[in-house]
Amino acid sequence: MKKIVASLIFTAMLASLTACGGETARGAELKKESVAAESGGVSPVTEGAATEPEETDRSTDHMEDNTMKITAGDTSFTAALADNSSVEALKELLAGGPLTIHMSDYAGMEKVGPIGTSLPRNDEQISTGAGDIILYQGNSLVIYYDTNSWNFTRIGKIEGVTGEELLEAFGDGDVTVTFSLE
Repeated sequence: MKKIVASLIFTAMLASLTACGGETARGAELKKESVAAESGGVSPVTEGAATEPEETDRSTDHMEDNTMKITAGDTSFTAALADNSSVEALKELLAGGPLTIHMSDYAGMEKVGPIGTSLPRNDEQISTGAGDIILYQGNSLVIYYDTNSWNFTRIGKIEGVTGEELLEAFGDGDVTVTFSLE
């Protein structure tokens, strides 16, 4: 039953995207993989064909992983990543190796630092909280330890952490933070 539902969902998404003409083949394939993952790793069914669950090697294919490791000094956090083109571009960047950013404290609510390149923006009006990771102006990453509301692109969130715990890890001044897919 899951195979049929996954197939129907994927077919409807693909038909909709094809009609709009705004989706690349790679984007459609990523959505197909997402639907397959949500249905327990089962690929969509084509009429009359027997299918087997797709096997993927999670240890070498970090592009499929939906988490990011964030390290400052001896402290590491894991962030769940959002689902948007900004995150996909960041994952491609991190696939080449960890990204180390010099981050500065801003307004007593966040750490911000340039990533050295521009990523696609998916800005929307959002409110942040402790642990939110934001792409600011397409070229900087921000880790919040307090609240803010503005037009940002959501990258992800460090779950289960308080603002005080983040401040303890990152300090009240500048800090060097490493982002990786490991």
